[in-house]
Amino acid sequence: MCENARPLPARAVFLAATLVAAVLRLPDLAARPMHADEAVHAEKFATLLQGGGYAYDPAEYHGPTLYYLTLLPAWLRGQDRYAEIDEVTLRSLPAVLGVAVVAAHVFARGALGTAGAGAAALLAAVSPAMVFYSRYFIHETALVLFSFGALLASGRYLARRPHKADLTPVFAGVCAGLMLATKETAAIALGCLVLALALTRGAGRGATTVRHVAVAAAVAAAVAAVFFSSFLTRPAGVVDAVRAYGLYLDRAGGASWHAQPWSYYLGLLVHFPSEGTPFWSEGLILVLAVVGAAAGWAKRVPGADPGALRLIGIYTVLLLVAYSAIPYKTPWCLLGFLHGMILLAGAGAVFLVRALPAAAGTGAAVLLAAATGHLAWQAFQGSFRFASDPRNPYVYAHTGPDVFAIVARVKDVARAHPDGPSLHVQVVSGQNVWPLPFYLRGMPRVGWWTAAPASGPNAPLILLTPDREADVVRRLYDLPPPGERELYVSIFDRPLELRPGVEVRGYAANGLWEGYRRLEAEAADATAGVRE
Repeated sequence: MCENARPLPARAVFLAATLVAAVLRLPDLAARPMHADEAVHAEKFATLLQGGGYAYDPAEYHGPTLYYLTLLPAWLRGQDRYAEIDEVTLRSLPAVLGVAVVAAHVFARGALGTAGAGAAALLAAVSPAMVFYSRYFIHETALVLFSFGALLASGRYLARRPHKADLTPVFAGVCAGLMLATKETAAIALGCLVLALALTRGAGRGATTVRHVAVAAAVAAAVAAVFFSSFLTRPAGVVDAVRAYGLYLDRAGGASWHAQPWSYYLGLLVHFPSEGTPFWSEGLILVLAVVGAAAGWAKRVPGADPGALRLIGIYTVLLLVAYSAIPYKTPWCLLGFLHGMILLAGAGAVFLVRALPAAAGTGAAVLLAAATGHLAWQAFQGSFRFASDPRNPYVYAHTGPDVFAIVARVKDVARAHPDGPSLHVQVVSGQNVWPLPFYLRGMPRVGWWTAAPASGPNAPLILLTPDREADVVRRLYDLPPPGERELYVSIFDRPLELRPGVEVRGYAANGLWEGYRRLEAEAADATAGVRE
């Protein structure tokens, strides 16, 4: 009975880490405004959801796994049209995958030892970056989960003597195929993993190993091909998937406002200075990762497999160097090597606590627990209070909360028109106005223009960015003959920005605006009557 009870503390650690991950990732998924990228992916998913199938685009959107997997939450919630899906449906998939990443650390016990895997699970659960991007409808969290599977399979294979019946290469191939079908940057992670395996040299190099490598590669290619071909209905998708790497290679080295110095990712993790916010830093993970890598190389982490730790260390360094060397940088791309650091950090925490004398080790454990608590506090603040605030290190070209005011006013004004949600609306902008198409998805007669339309009637409601205002004013007041001009009135009480530097202005035909004001007055009178 005692022997059966001994594993309970270990299981409790992994369960606690998983619960913490769920508490930080799953609640209030609709509170943060949709990022432009999320909204673009939502529209791509809507085509699949509504029966239009999936066609891989080698220039945009990334791979198909995110869209196919999101069908499950949509079906569970009974949603089969674009107008029905919402932020919760879309973001629940990456949030659940983020929890799965944490739970999967239980399978890292062979590599890190039980204590090291438990510590890594806790750090993954509370890492601000891991939490923040698990609440994003983008591909990164899925890529981290599949990469974790490929890494664990590789470490397991290193620790065993190769034999013909070993199924580990098949599992590794499935994970690698899912990586490739998730995002093009999977090629970077897989290249680093293959090179790390070669440098670790922990496995035999005979005919059996060569056969296993071929099996893993074949399985990966088959899994990726199934997804890219839309489950064998569009073979051209496989060709497009290969062609995409040329396009992304050109983008990675080209001039772009996304170009950042080599130290960009490390700067985000070490410390992001901003006033009136928490002290943003994941420095604890970086320091522990260095300790874990050094201790693993010296074979001094209790319970850990030295070969697996070396593999993780080399892989993480290679991935960090590769991403830092690419000029084109977006902050969510750091998740891959950050997770590698978290695995090493779990081993580093165990080494520090157990290498010190008893009293010092206890003190170190208390300090590490407090520092981990600070990470959890940052994660909570970053994902809830500062979820769209530019002072958050992981907020990047993000939609501001003004989008809710813009959309609410548009829908309120539309109620005053006989067509209601089917009101004709023109949006005229020379700038990227995503995620407005997502938020206005329930209004089927919204037209999107890069310049004032040259013909046709003026819409009763017009949204525009300031760079197109002169164009629209000319069309409204200069072109129509006398007697056919209609006054347009601003519908916003204050300047509203879609995101920093991108203002959106709204104008309604005077008759529509007067109708809206009457509705507002009637609602106010009714409220006053109820209070009396």
